[in-house]
Amino acid sequence: MPANTPLRLEPVYLDHAATTPMSAAALAVMTRELARTGNPSSLHGAGRRAHMAVEDAREMLAGAAGAHSSEVIFTSGGTEADNLAVKGLYWARNAADPRRRRILCSTVEHHAVLDTVEWLEAHQGAEAVWIPVDAEGRLDLEALGAEIGRDPESVALVTVMWANNEVGTVQPIAEAVALASAHGIPVHSDAVQAFTSVPVDFAAAGLSTMAVSGHKIGGPVGIGALFVRRDVALVPVQHGGGHERALRSGTLNTAAAAAFARAAHDAVAALPAESERLAALRDRLVAGVVRAVPEAVLNGPADADHAGTRLPGNAHFTFPGCEGDSLLFMLDMLGIASSTGSACTAGVPRPSHVLLAMGRDEETARGSQRFTLGHTSAGSDVDALVAALPEAYARARKAGMAGHESSIRTAGTGFIS
Repeated sequence: MPANTPLRLEPVYLDHAATTPMSAAALAVMTRELARTGNPSSLHGAGRRAHMAVEDAREMLAGAAGAHSSEVIFTSGGTEADNLAVKGLYWARNAADPRRRRILCSTVEHHAVLDTVEWLEAHQGAEAVWIPVDAEGRLDLEALGAEIGRDPESVALVTVMWANNEVGTVQPIAEAVALASAHGIPVHSDAVQAFTSVPVDFAAAGLSTMAVSGHKIGGPVGIGALFVRRDVALVPVQHGGGHERALRSGTLNTAAAAAFARAAHDAVAALPAESERLAALRDRLVAGVVRAVPEAVLNGPADADHAGTRLPGNAHFTFPGCEGDSLLFMLDMLGIASSTGSACTAGVPRPSHVLLAMGRDEETARGSQRFTLGHTSAGSDVDALVAALPEAYARARKAGMAGHESSIRTAGTGFIS
């Protein structure tokens, strides 16, 4: 980095989709509860007080999501909720009818769902059927309908996320549920990114199960929930004391549940105004990025009229000629926190499975960068990104070209770098 490049003392945080700061109200609730004692399963006074706090949180969270309080199953987060839903639905449906082996799953799901489906296929006799998406990441409803119609009796479940965690595309949940429910097939939705960002109503959607997470919405890390419709049968993943309708045994985290519920309640109450604020800020970010780096390509729907086809705080780009990780590190050195939105295993960068599913080639998919806004974001954050981006991009491109040339030279010697 040139010596005259100023380093920001206060970093700009543009990775709210990964985790967002706790709201002041949620933090106050959690601090209050942490100072108190009581296992919510105990029968003495302290236990009854903790139990009441949990049930108040359950009621508040249910109200925020359009559900009945009895449908809220507290978990440790979105990943556990997805595992419980997908495994639990598959085991229950397959046990009732062994013909039900097929799991219809969109190609752009979070790995909490993708890896669970693949595990069931590898170890439990399931058959994964991957439903494609279009160039903007939207589920192909015609393909889903065709797969259901081909043999509805063999379908154990359908799983479609409410909104994509990488490119922000909001999925046609109501239409997908209608296709499946016509044949009595349950539908699970990972709504971790959608909840409190766009209107989410569990009952109105007709879903069988729905996963949400606390730390994405201003609540604490380590708490989430699975909404389970009252007439839906699930086989539990873990066993013990029979907590949470015997679907998720384990001592409940009173403080985290209370803070999560408060964050959800407040975020839903502010949703219309906050959604519009973030969408306007996102549009400003998109215009600024394209102005700063004309080669940048926006992925996912533009949602220029704020119709809700894209998450209001999501802007996802591919930057030709550079690795996403290189750009991330360059931005980080300039005080900007962003994300590639792709998996990285054992230090080896991999192209985004979401972008590949959307029809991008591997080289394009490697050059992705996700900027996500949240309740602490302001126009100054966008301005800082736009100011830093040209230098970061130029340096990331240079690093990418140098690495490419080095690989070519090394390949010529017969060694692998």
